[in-house]
Amino acid sequence: MRIAIPITRSNEVDDHFGHCEYYRIFDVSENKDVKELVTIKSEQGCGCKSNIAGVLAGNGVTIMLAGGIGGGAINVLNYAGIEVVRGCSGNAMDVVNQYVTGSITDSGESCAAHDHHQHEAGGHVCNH
Repeated sequence: MRIAIPITRSNEVDDHFGHCEYYRIFDVSENKDVKELVTIKSEQGCGCKSNIAGVLAGNGVTIMLAGGIGGGAINVLNYAGIEVVRGCSGNAMDVVNQYVTGSITDSGESCAAHDHHQHEAGGHVCNH
């Protein structure tokens, strides 16, 4: 399984997918060993309008662990075959390990809407 996380420079899950600085891709083996594979610099702009879904899918990503993310970006990622888990926060490697052990579930909350390119992230926290 390959997991992508939108991150900040400090390797924390960015609280909004479309504003992140990087995407980090992790490979998870069948015995749940996690290995960091690659970091991809983010294009600036909304995630739903960029080509990042295709880039991530092309790298074998099937899961996106995100903080705040809008419905448009979720649709684009889902269309590319990437399942989105919303409401994650913290260190990227810690979040992947928590997901692999079943400690993280989707928060069910999406960012409100695009209103003049402003996003309402709302301080999401992973459900444990």
